[in-house]
Amino acid sequence: MLQISNNFLLKKFNTFNIEVTAKYFAAPQSVDELKFLLNKKEFLKVPKLIIGSGSNMLFTKDINALVIHPEIKGIELIDENYEHVIVKVAAGEVWDNFVAWSVRKGYSGVENLSLIPGRVGAAPVQNIGAYGVELKDVLYKTDALDIELLEHKTFTNQECEFAYRNSIFKNKFKGKYIITYVYFKLSKKHSFQLNYGNLKSELQKIGQINLQTVRDAVINMRRSKLPEPDELPNAGSFFKNPVVNDEKFKQLITRFPDIVYYPADNNKYKIAAAWLIDYCGLKGYRIGNVGVHKNQALVLVNYGNASGNDILNLALYIRQKVFNTFGINLEFEVNVW
Repeated sequence: MLQISNNFLLKKFNTFNIEVTAKYFAAPQSVDELKFLLNKKEFLKVPKLIIGSGSNMLFTKDINALVIHPEIKGIELIDENYEHVIVKVAAGEVWDNFVAWSVRKGYSGVENLSLIPGRVGAAPVQNIGAYGVELKDVLYKTDALDIELLEHKTFTNQECEFAYRNSIFKNKFKGKYIITYVYFKLSKKHSFQLNYGNLKSELQKIGQINLQTVRDAVINMRRSKLPEPDELPNAGSFFKNPVVNDEKFKQLITRFPDIVYYPADNNKYKIAAAWLIDYCGLKGYRIGNVGVHKNQALVLVNYGNASGNDILNLALYIRQKVFNTFGINLEFEVNVW
């Protein structure tokens, strides 16, 4: 039976370990339980917040809302041919567990996304990405439940309107749908994306290239740069890599010849936000109980009992320093409540 809690402590449900409470909290384990919860009369006009692992959230105050933590589980192969498979994955599955399952089964497409924290249901919202691969490259479709109408809707890849760390669920339909299942189109024929960062050189250390070694290389690289939230609370990359037009890029490369960048679509360039922050002398910077991680300038960490506002103020300070130096306004990748 679905349990609904009042004044529920969310410290274990956000990877920054911020001590805030939710006015109401529930973790439905099926779509029927989810619909039952949303249809309860006392919650019809109550604001809703959907969280998975809270790995992309920064809470700055208590949540005067119904916090829903979907625990719908299951991974199912629903279609296949000689080249591809379609896999249906429930929203409550841990993302990296699904990646590990795919690698064990010999299906390629998500191995570069190994060790990204969070749940499967949150992945399309953020269009998660790493090492040259984004969710949009492998998503086939997604099922979602309309929070108000309690009607199911299926979104194709195109209908999700994916962009860099963005989707229709993050803007136009923010707060309107709860993702229940995500369908992935994975490949039986392995074509690896190895040209991003130092992935190829990390694989050379391992000595061979296959699904498992690519996953191992990604995990090694992430662990060398990113602290585990259980050991040092953080939410991964706090800032997006900014994308600039050709004119702005030429100005930057003239003033800063060593700037790290990657070509993007439509004659634009993606600038490495970590390099910008590092150049400003903020890598390893610490003030009180919050700081910038010593190995990865994109990661803000909670060294002690920091509040959400402590972390937010540090993020705003970093953003101002980068703007003053480069004329670039960094966008938050983390959602701030």
